[in-house]
Amino acid sequence: MIVYNQAFDTYHCLYRIITILVYYKGETLELERLRIWDFYVAFPREISSIRFGTKPEDRAIKKLFPFKENPYEKIINPKKLFDRMQPYQVNALKTLASLGIINKDFLKLNQIIFLDKGMLKEFYKEFEELPEREKNIIKIMTSYFHQMPLYGEKGLKSRTNLIEHRYDA
Repeated sequence: MIVYNQAFDTYHCLYRIITILVYYKGETLELERLRIWDFYVAFPREISSIRFGTKPEDRAIKKLFPFKENPYEKIINPKKLFDRMQPYQVNALKTLASLGIINKDFLKLNQIIFLDKGMLKEFYKEFEELPEREKNIIKIMTSYFHQMPLYGEKGLKSRTNLIEHRYDA
C-alpha cells in the first residue's frame, strides 16, 4: 500500500517554506526556527503540545489551538518525525538558494538571509490562496513564535522539544 505524506514531499516542503517566508517580515532567520515552523505548518494539530508560558498573551494563543483527539492524525513520536523531515527541508532551502532567493553561504551557517524577496513573492503569486486556518497558523508562527527566543529554558527549542536544547549556550 502506498501512503502519501506531505511531510516527505520536497515540493510540498518548498511550498510550505515559501509561504512561511512570504509572511515573515524580517531579513534574517535561524534555520532551526524555520524548520520548527515548517513542522507545525505541516502538522498544525501538534501546536497544542507546545509548552506555552503563563502570561495572558501566551494563554490567549494556546486557546486558539484546542486539543482535539483524532486517531487518524495521531503522531507517536513528533521528534523522530521532525528529524525525518530534515532532508526535505534542507533540499527545499537549497533550491531557494540555487534560485538566488536566499544566501547559500549563510545557509551553511544555519542562517537564512534573503537576497531577493521580490522573486519569492513572484513564486508565491502562482500558488492557490491558502485556507484561513493555514494563514492564521503561519501568521502566528511568524509573529508570536518569532518573538520567542530560540535558545534557553523558555526558548522555542525547549518549549517544542523537537530539537535537542540542553546543551545550547
